[in-house]
Amino acid sequence: MFSSLLKKSIPHLIAIALFALIALVYCAPVLSGKKVDQHDMNVTRGSSKETVDFREKTGIDPLWSNSMFSGMPAYLISNVIHENIFAYIFRISTLGLPDPAQLIFLYLIGFYILLCVLKFDQRLAIVGAIAYAFSSYFFIIIQAGHVTKAMALAFAPVMVAGVLSSYKKNYVTGFILTVMGMGLEIYSNHLQITYYTALALLIMVIMYLVDAIRKKQIIIFFKSTGMVSAAVLLAVLPNITSLYSVYDYGKYSTRGPSELTEKKVSTGLDKDYATDWSYGIAETMTLLIPDFMGGASQTQLDRNSATYKALVQNAGEGQAQQFIKSVPLYWGDQPITNGPTYVGAIIFFLFVLGLMLIKEIDKWWLLTATVLSILLAWGRNFQWFTDIFFDYFPGYNKFRAVSMTLIIAEFTMPFLGLLGLKKILDGSIPLNQGKQALLRSTYITGGICLLFLILPGLLGLSGKVDSNFTQYPWLLDAIKEDRANALRVDAFRSLFFIVAAALLIYFTIQNKIQKKILYLSLGGLLLLDMWTVNKRYFNNTHFVAKGKVEVPFTASAADEQILKDPDPDYRVMNTTVSTFNDASTSYFHKSIGGYHGAKMKRYQELIEYQISKNNMQVLNMLNTKYFIVQPQGAQQPVAQMNPGALGHAWFVSDIKWVPNADSEMSALSNFDPKNVAIIDERFKNQLNGFKIQPDSNASITLTHFQPNEADYKTQTNSEQLAVFSEIYYANGWQAYVDGKKADHFRVNYVLRALRVPAGTHEIKFKFEPQDYYLTQKIALAGSSLIVILIVGFSIIGLKKQSQSEPPVSQNVKKKVGS
Repeated sequence: MFSSLLKKSIPHLIAIALFALIALVYCAPVLSGKKVDQHDMNVTRGSSKETVDFREKTGIDPLWSNSMFSGMPAYLISNVIHENIFAYIFRISTLGLPDPAQLIFLYLIGFYILLCVLKFDQRLAIVGAIAYAFSSYFFIIIQAGHVTKAMALAFAPVMVAGVLSSYKKNYVTGFILTVMGMGLEIYSNHLQITYYTALALLIMVIMYLVDAIRKKQIIIFFKSTGMVSAAVLLAVLPNITSLYSVYDYGKYSTRGPSELTEKKVSTGLDKDYATDWSYGIAETMTLLIPDFMGGASQTQLDRNSATYKALVQNAGEGQAQQFIKSVPLYWGDQPITNGPTYVGAIIFFLFVLGLMLIKEIDKWWLLTATVLSILLAWGRNFQWFTDIFFDYFPGYNKFRAVSMTLIIAEFTMPFLGLLGLKKILDGSIPLNQGKQALLRSTYITGGICLLFLILPGLLGLSGKVDSNFTQYPWLLDAIKEDRANALRVDAFRSLFFIVAAALLIYFTIQNKIQKKILYLSLGGLLLLDMWTVNKRYFNNTHFVAKGKVEVPFTASAADEQILKDPDPDYRVMNTTVSTFNDASTSYFHKSIGGYHGAKMKRYQELIEYQISKNNMQVLNMLNTKYFIVQPQGAQQPVAQMNPGALGHAWFVSDIKWVPNADSEMSALSNFDPKNVAIIDERFKNQLNGFKIQPDSNASITLTHFQPNEADYKTQTNSEQLAVFSEIYYANGWQAYVDGKKADHFRVNYVLRALRVPAGTHEIKFKFEPQDYYLTQKIALAGSSLIVILIVGFSIIGLKKQSQSEPPVSQNVKKKVGS
């Protein structure tokens, strides 16, 4: 039994070894201990430093962080959930490969599983895995540090494999793969990718429903749907903690509704903000020709470029050498880009071939999903269509960077292309029909490349950035010439790969070339095409010494000065960086600013309406004890202490009641936070019977502080109202007076307040999100159930395998008899 199982596994083991080798060769510097210098991972390290340090020191996840935006839930920044089985499955699936080689490996293995489940020749499945995995965007996001996005893209094909298998009546395989694929997809924690993948699957399910109705197989359809639904539910259970946390926090974040009147129209992100990164309509051609729009926003040119020659002639060699290091060749619609979405000339060609050859229902859902992804990626360039989804499609308005919808096309195009290639190779269509489809596909895709090879300036070559060069028309003309050259070179390049692939397939169906030669050659062509393009945007220069990655920020003299302060809880505003898009300050201090895609809605509004207008009273109430500034003429930033910072907590002598959020925000523009608390009337019940009596001797002192807990000692002669310079977040923070739970409420739009009884008391604030702890128990139960099912399916599978094999003696008799 085991020998038979091993024999069947050998081709897959070879594929796994090949994928690991490909990933390691691409990321060769990791073999010498280097790591990728990734912007977003540096941001994560900066944002999570306080949380990680506390976890390593105490073994406890604090769940709350003070290092960003004056305080927010830490489980949105850095969180370790031990109850989720998919965390362990993920580690096993990486084979221990170093990062980021493990991500490339996962790209490959995910799509390979999909094709193998659909009964592809394993050699063709390897070719298909390369086609999917090496899509340029997948490598660009690795370089940028979008690790969770890369993980989600890697597991999406496994999820699709499970759902497809279920609807093709392979229920056991479908159930297992759906649980595993969906579970790992959610564990990856990039809901935007999961959402777009689910959108493609929704199209598939609708198409299958229509097909089932037409074929009168509706009962079978609902049976498959039931299996998929059960598998999805099971996959959700171990991930319930992260899912619920994101859902619950979403109500209070920038992705949730606002209480301010002028912002009540939207229940999600601002439409302009969400569509900032909209793919240009013409820019869609980058799917076929990588540098159709010039490539990345900043491109390094050589001395043979028209730009260099023009600069030497008009500005001198020194300026020419400097400028060509970052030339704005990109002329698309996006504000900035690290590179194009290029699926590959060969894949584009195979996609068109698949459209001509595939007649089954899979063609239609794959085509529909591809077109939808392109239309949605256009964003503000196709506004009426974007508005339909933004306004009426549930959840769509929670995500930004609509160009990301192209990840659907990056899956559907190679998938349909490989289905078409399989069909033409397995002889299931007439030879003449295959030749005609092959010829037409070559004409269409090759013809487009030929057109732009001959006429690279057909669309004008002008971009938004060109307004920076209106005073230097000679320089702009040179840049446009280099854009034309880049387009011409890549058009020829794509034409070459299309013709080469078409000839290989043609000679194979003519029996002039063996299939194994085709697989080897086509895989090699795909690697050559995609590898060389991807190396433009993610290459060995992006790898640096391990130490630089692990310690991404160096403390300045100002940082060192502030760090000498023994006070455990104060805040810093760094004006020498983009305060609210910066993680370096959070690496060292409790920052007023920070970097996160989902700040608290109220805090973002505080930034927009007050902090951005330099309202010192608001900064004082946030206990902004230090400002990091760059004095004019100084070479280094310096730290300035703010004498107006109000400290950890204080007693106020007056209350200003306001009827709503608008009035509360407006009142912040001119008030004295040391003496006055601005309170929304909805909290009046909290202060029934309360009357402030002045007490000049009253005191409140911070006695203990850690990220998830703060203790205070109070001494008063009468009941007082204490305001704390801590962010109010009702869903988790609990207040205790002498060990007994007490109600606290919101004041000054974002802070906490508490009625303090007369006398000497101990006050404790503790972050105890009960929903979080409850979902952990559910996650543990779900993980346990999956372990039981895995063991059960394994035992059943081994028994079936054993029963299907004849006894050893019978095998021997057969051999003797033969």
